[in-house]
Amino acid sequence: MDECQSLPQWRHWRANLLPVSRQGVFLVSEKVLMTSGDMARALARIAHEIIERNRDIADIVLVGMRTRGVPLAQRMGSAIWSFEGVLVPIGALDIGLYRDDAPVLGVGRSVQDTDVPTDITDRHVVLVDDVLYTGRSIRAAMDALMDLGRPSSIQLAVLIDRGHRELPIRADYAGKNIPSSREEEVRVQVKEVDGVDRVTIASCPAGRTLRRAQGVGYHELGR
Repeated sequence: MDECQSLPQWRHWRANLLPVSRQGVFLVSEKVLMTSGDMARALARIAHEIIERNRDIADIVLVGMRTRGVPLAQRMGSAIWSFEGVLVPIGALDIGLYRDDAPVLGVGRSVQDTDVPTDITDRHVVLVDDVLYTGRSIRAAMDALMDLGRPSSIQLAVLIDRGHRELPIRADYAGKNIPSSREEEVRVQVKEVDGVDRVTIASCPAGRTLRRAQGVGYHELGR
C-alpha cells in the first residue's frame, strides 16, 4: 500500500481529505472500485477460466503471494472445488529474499513462511496476487518458485491489473483492469486480513509523490 507524503499546506486540502488507517496520513478522493460481491464474482470467473484453460485440474497448484494473495488463492480453490469437486493444493509464498529493492529500502532478511504443500515439479502453478503493477514482485515470485521445483508452467492470476508495467509480465487471469496513474493508490482489502472485502483507489494531492509505508510488504505496494 502506498501513502501520500504529509503536506505543510494540508489545510488547503482539508475539505477533500479522507483519513486512512495510519494516524496523520491522508488520501484524497477515495473511490470504491469493487465491493464484496464484485470481488466474489471476479474470483468465481477466474476459477472458471483456470478450469477451462487447464485440462487436468489435478495438475494445478494454487500459490498465493503473501499477504493478500493467500486468501484470494484459498477462495479460488474453494470455487474450483464447488465447480469440479477437485481439491487443488494451495500454498503460500513469501518473496522477501528475492525482491530487487531490498538494498534501496534497507530491508532485512526477515521473511514470512513459504508453505507449498506439494512438489511443484511438472505441475501447472497458478500464482495469485492482489494487484499487478510494475511486475517486479511477480518476477521475484517466479524466482522463488523456481527454487522450489521446475513447474510445467507458471500462470498468473490477479484481482486487479492497474497497468504501468516495468517488466514484460502480464496476467493470464485478471478480475478487473483498472486504468490508473502512478499518483494513485489501488488498495485491495480482504476480510481475512483487513476485516472487509473491497477495492479502493485514491489520489494524492497534486504535485506530491507517493512513498512506501514502513512495514508494508513488497507485493502489497502493488509492485
